[in-house]
Amino acid sequence: MDPPLLVGIFLFNEVEVLDFAGPFEVFSVTENEQTGDKLFKVITISQDGQSIKGRNGLTVVPDYSFTSMPSVDILIIPGGYGAEEIEINNQVTLDWIRTWKPKVRTLASVCTGAFLLAEAGIITNHQVTTHWMDIPRLRKRYPLLDVKENIKFIDLGDTLTSGGISAGIELSFYIISCYFDRQTAQNTAKRMEYDCDFSSFPTEEE
Repeated sequence: MDPPLLVGIFLFNEVEVLDFAGPFEVFSVTENEQTGDKLFKVITISQDGQSIKGRNGLTVVPDYSFTSMPSVDILIIPGGYGAEEIEINNQVTLDWIRTWKPKVRTLASVCTGAFLLAEAGIITNHQVTTHWMDIPRLRKRYPLLDVKENIKFIDLGDTLTSGGISAGIELSFYIISCYFDRQTAQNTAKRMEYDCDFSSFPTEEE
C-alpha cells in the first residue's frame, strides 16, 4: 500500500469555517474500501503556526507554520473575509503560495481563496469561479480572468477553483476521483451522507 497523499490546508484569521472543514472532513474519511487504509493525511498550516480565529469565533490550532510544514501533494487555499480583505494584502502569504505552486501536484482554492491565487499571479487570464456574491468583485479587480457563474468548480489541470463554502466539499470529491476513481469519491460521499452529482467526474478507466 502506498503512503497516504498529504493534503495541506491553509488557515488564517477570519477564514470561512466550512471552506476548510469541508475538505478536511472529505479527505480525512476517504479510505481504500478493500483494506480500510486511509488514502489521504490532512494537515493544517498557518503563517506562524499559532492558533487562528475563524469566522464567527472558532479557534483552531494549526499543525504547522509556513517554515515548519512538510512537503504536501495537495494544497487547499480557503476563503472568507480573511482571504479577501486581510491575506490578500499579506505579501508573506502571497509569496508562500507562489513558492509552493510548483512544488505541489494540485493547488486548489475554495470560495474567495481564488482572490489569493489571482493576487499571487497563479491565475491570470484563466477560467475561474468563486462565491456567487463575489463574482462581480473578482471580475472588476482582475479583468483578464474569465470568471464563470453557476458552477461548483473549475479544473485547470494542476490548479482548481471552486464556488462558495460548501462547493469545497464537491471540489474535494472531484480531486479524489482524479487521484483514484469516481467510485472512491462516491464511497466517501455515502459515508458522509452527502448528495453529489458524480456524472461528470472521472472514472477509473478515464
